[in-house]
Amino acid sequence: MKNTDNHAVAQAVHDLGSALWFGGTVMGVAGVNKSGADLQQGIDRIRVASSAWKRFAPAQWAGIAATLGAGLQLTRVGGRRIALQKGFGTIGALKAGLAVAGAAATGYAAYSGNKISQVAEQTEARGQKLEVLDATQPTDQTPPELAKWQRRQRFAQYAVPVLAAANIACGSYLVQSYRAAATLKGVARRVLPG
Repeated sequence: MKNTDNHAVAQAVHDLGSALWFGGTVMGVAGVNKSGADLQQGIDRIRVASSAWKRFAPAQWAGIAATLGAGLQLTRVGGRRIALQKGFGTIGALKAGLAVAGAAATGYAAYSGNKISQVAEQTEARGQKLEVLDATQPTDQTPPELAKWQRRQRFAQYAVPVLAAANIACGSYLVQSYRAAATLKGVARRVLPG
């Protein structure tokens, strides 16, 4: 079989994985975590979000795995470009770093969400009334341990879509650098002085 620079399947898997990861996270922040505010009981506000995130987690991690796995394949097939085209390797390394940081932030957000759920259930089991605005927003009456995890979750839940979006933006730059004019310009900048 002839060796080509065609990487359409890897690019499609990467882009679909990134879209799933980014879109699902934005839906979670904008919808899932806030949806509990429509419920009467604080514990139910947390349970609804926790249940939704547990159901979505396999899809989200599949999106992340597709992004990382296909990203490795795209790096492998783009090896000559990394060596020859100025800027390609730098943006590729930045993109990889953003993907890994985004996956770590996703893991931390999931961990924080689990801690919120655990602390909320413990509070409920002790017969204490649980007051929260929604899954990530405490009130003045929220137990301090729960409020701490809600603040951490709120930070992580916004970091994840920002990192996923930056990863997608870097991917767009790299795809555009495959245009003939961009390739020639990048190679010329690499080999010509000044």
